[in-house]
Amino acid sequence: MGIEVGGLFGLLLLVADVWAILNIFQSRSSTGGKAVWIVLVLVLPLLGFILWFLLGPRSSS
Repeated sequence: MGIEVGGLFGLLLLVADVWAILNIFQSRSSTGGKAVWIVLVLVLPLLGFILWFLLGPRSSS
């Protein structure tokens, strides 16, 4: 009896995670910092995205 994410919410979460990963790549953070954030977003999609949005590295632009 696990929690399943599907449908429209799942699609929105996928788009948000891809957007977060692209922004992590474009940030001025160190390579190690980028790797940690990317792993966090991939392993914990919703929580990782929320944490990245609040605390993560900002883009270079």
